[in-house]
Amino acid sequence: MKIDLIIKNIGKLVTMENSFFPRIGNQMNELTILENAYIAVAQGKIFQVGVGDEYKKLIGENTKVDDVGGKLVTPGLIDSHTHLVHGGSRENEFSKKLNGVPYIQILQEGGGILSTVNATKEATFDELYNKAKKSLDRMVEFGVTTVESKSGYGLDLETEIKQLEVAHKLNEDHPIDLVHTFLGAHAVPVEYKNNPKAYIELLVKEIMPKIKEMNLAEFCDVFCEEGVFSVEESEYILKNAKDMGYKLKIHADEIAPIGGAELAAKLGCISADHLMAASDKGLEDMAGGNVIANILPGTSFNLNKPSANARKMIDLNVALSLSSDYNPGSCPSENLQFVMQLGCLNLKMTPNEVLTAVTINAAHCIDRSREIGSIEVGKKADIAVFDAPNMEYLMYHFGINHIDKVYKDGVLVVNNKHVVY
Repeated sequence: MKIDLIIKNIGKLVTMENSFFPRIGNQMNELTILENAYIAVAQGKIFQVGVGDEYKKLIGENTKVDDVGGKLVTPGLIDSHTHLVHGGSRENEFSKKLNGVPYIQILQEGGGILSTVNATKEATFDELYNKAKKSLDRMVEFGVTTVESKSGYGLDLETEIKQLEVAHKLNEDHPIDLVHTFLGAHAVPVEYKNNPKAYIELLVKEIMPKIKEMNLAEFCDVFCEEGVFSVEESEYILKNAKDMGYKLKIHADEIAPIGGAELAAKLGCISADHLMAASDKGLEDMAGGNVIANILPGTSFNLNKPSANARKMIDLNVALSLSSDYNPGSCPSENLQFVMQLGCLNLKMTPNEVLTAVTINAAHCIDRSREIGSIEVGKKADIAVFDAPNMEYLMYHFGINHIDKVYKDGVLVVNNKHVVY
């Protein structure tokens, strides 16, 4: 086998190996860390992982050797919950929020999610593409190599298709791999305000089948929340989605404990996301049903609201992942490293737990654990090189970008913190 790349002189290599299932409880802390390690890459995949100078016998005529000078190396980070493709921005609401104007009033004044829906409808394909590409460049510069991308700012067939087609084009063009989720049940459009059942029927009978027929989305998601979609409505939508061949996700119990977590377990969702208000019963059901809790601490931080109870979830053996929730309203930030730091500072997770939550558990969260999320032979050579001596330093020195280099499929795409693809 011709070896294309060897990354050597790795100070600490965190492998996340042997994680055939999402890590739970104490497993999130029990990591394999190799010192003075190397990674050999062939044809975009990891060929060998070892320590010392065993790599020397693998060097061929055209092998590139990268000496990383004792730095920390991890699997490429995975952002498993984003609203990547959208039009416009909402900084005009920022001072209103700071002055205590409630979200419902901002919504009534034409702001909130509805302003993003309008901006996304009005934006051209190229405008959405260029805006999202800029965000992906930021994400990869923070060490992210795979991103889940939701629709949900169209709330009609034409715009939902446009959002998803933009994401597919970005997946073709950008080094980051995108995973596609349909979120038509993100809100009830204004024109259906007095007849939400008609919109739900439109979703189930027309939009969702068409999206599936066009093969634009792998997952279906619903915003199950008080005043948005009830548990009964969410169950109806998701059951139909499952019958159409979608894998299931759910925005659950962000504001009120209405039973979204319990529903996630009942339906076998891969993940339930947010969960700041989830009940103990809901979390216990999730643990029993192997549903991953996808926690979004950047959103809680930005809204100045209490975070989800990650420690309780870990104690209950609920698998946990962390993601950015990048969106123009509640979390306008592409910085997954900051989310990791909030995982320690606000969620009281250990650095080991946090790194597990943005690598192998995040891979399970998007059903990609066989390809990414760990440094193991045969997996994609998605590799983050941090200018840090250890994981603790990543979390301790907050607010900066620790990335030195990023490899995607064995190709250098970030060098000295900047994209080079």
